[in-house]
Amino acid sequence: MTGGTAEAAAATRRVFFGAYTTWSGGAQGIGIGTYDTASGQLRSTGVIKGVVNPSFVVESRDGRFLYAVNETTKGEVTAIDATSLKVVNKVATGGADPCHLTLDPSGKHLITADYSSGTLSVFPLRADGGIGARTQLVRHQGSGPDPERQEGPHAHQVLFDPAGRFALAVDLGADAVFSYSFAAGKLTLVSTAKLKPGAGPRHLAFHPNGRTAYVANELDSTIVSCAYADGKLTPGQVLKTAPSGGVRNYPAEVLVSGDGRFVYLSNRGHDSVAQFAVSGAELTLVGTTPVGGKYPRHITIDPTGRFLFAANQNSNNVTSFAVDAATGKLTPSGTALQTPIPVCVLPTRRG
Repeated sequence: MTGGTAEAAAATRRVFFGAYTTWSGGAQGIGIGTYDTASGQLRSTGVIKGVVNPSFVVESRDGRFLYAVNETTKGEVTAIDATSLKVVNKVATGGADPCHLTLDPSGKHLITADYSSGTLSVFPLRADGGIGARTQLVRHQGSGPDPERQEGPHAHQVLFDPAGRFALAVDLGADAVFSYSFAAGKLTLVSTAKLKPGAGPRHLAFHPNGRTAYVANELDSTIVSCAYADGKLTPGQVLKTAPSGGVRNYPAEVLVSGDGRFVYLSNRGHDSVAQFAVSGAELTLVGTTPVGGKYPRHITIDPTGRFLFAANQNSNNVTSFAVDAATGKLTPSGTALQTPIPVCVLPTRRG
């Protein structure tokens, strides 16, 4: 490979887009693209067809496989070879509308959060990257004061703490975060953190220090800074994520910069990314940046830490922002990528 070609190859990274396929105007499957590592410019290069409602996508630790939820009433999860882009297999979750998933620290198990049924589903992973038969189904209990959204439990996210010791499941319907130990492929409940009734906790992100976590509340448009130790989450400071008044706002994704100095949250309705500065266990709202689209369901920072991408569900576009390492400020970068109903952005670690 010539030097020029090598530089060209290194100048782009691969990215995948989760989307809805069964909605009007929906995608054909998981979108495939690249982004320029100098400018953040996104480009579409194809699609992995036939994967139904892949609303959240993750990659294996070695980057060889992708795993996508299939957000349907009879929920499934799909394994895909990241090199050939062929489906390895798919299995039923046993729950309804899986919307999030994670791998355990060993990379040998997969856990999905099934929204409508308020369940978590556990699967072993095969040597070929495929998904084995489900080995556990955990049902959450609880409800909240919102009759339309909280008539019962709604598991919206599952993730492991930075130490890999506990799995936390954020439940919008129960106004709770459930913490589980995970041993021998089995979840065991160890603690429950209750949020304010009607808050509607949706997603959680850990500070790199492992002692603080931040919960995005979808229904009351707040972010909660929580102390964390040994699987126990203790809610503390509560901040609004967007100015009061005007359009109804629904926070979606929350993430922390790699250096732990800034927290970002996507505001659906206000259609912005809120930026918070971290000071000890508390946050300060620095400001909000217009997202350049409508209803930013998912945001992520690429592996280099230089760019933030936002999947804007209701405007069919994904926008890019350069991240100022010193100030955390977001600056629009490149031209928005038009793609059908994007709800997840996955920049790959392997490039």
